[in-house]
Amino acid sequence: MLGTYKKSYCRMVRSLKTSTRFLSMLVITTLLFLSGLPASSQDSTFLLRKDDRVRGDQRAPVTLLEYSDYTCGYCEKFFEETWPLLFSDYIQTGKVRLIYRDFPRAINGPSVDTAMAARCAGEQGQYWSMHDRLFASHRKFSRDQLQKQAEDLRLNIQQFNKCFQEERYMESIYQDRMEGGSIGVRGTPHFILFLTHNPEAGPFLVIPGAFPYTSFQEQIEHLLVKSSKPNNSNPL
Repeated sequence: MLGTYKKSYCRMVRSLKTSTRFLSMLVITTLLFLSGLPASSQDSTFLLRKDDRVRGDQRAPVTLLEYSDYTCGYCEKFFEETWPLLFSDYIQTGKVRLIYRDFPRAINGPSVDTAMAARCAGEQGQYWSMHDRLFASHRKFSRDQLQKQAEDLRLNIQQFNKCFQEERYMESIYQDRMEGGSIGVRGTPHFILFLTHNPEAGPFLVIPGAFPYTSFQEQIEHLLVKSSKPNNSNPL
């Protein structure tokens, strides 16, 4: 099964290279609504999954879905410059929750190793702590350095290493990557904003890159206003 995912993933990476060159020539100055997503993503089921890693209040009216790679420079830029403001203004206040999904840019090496390290730390209740450490590490991602991060978090190292060496979450990481590609993700970071309790009502707001805080703020406020309307305030 894992071999099948890996072969499909390799084909997807090759096919994305051409489209990525095209996208890199675009100057994206606006945020795209649902009509900007591929037809295959009109079904909103991809937005919410039982195995999602969620940060913030589960009942937050707005969800920010992020596809990212710990080895990506622009993802690090978002984490250092934009995320602290989003966290204090919207996550901690219960207005927005974050869902993080892996979008490794390679089929092996640090892109996958870091995703695996975070997932294995998650088995011991330290997913978000490892997530933050990885983005703050300035891309120091050798396997020895990943183990040092686990030690600093005081994880059970034997359990962590066993999880890592077994590649326990490899299939899930590849699934995240393939799903992202199928809905139009072509680079990292990539964000989708939507109403948590009624995503079908739309709109889906796509932010295709490490845009400044004000871009996120404007669109979040738009969705918060929409969520306050009676027909969009259904609880989970």
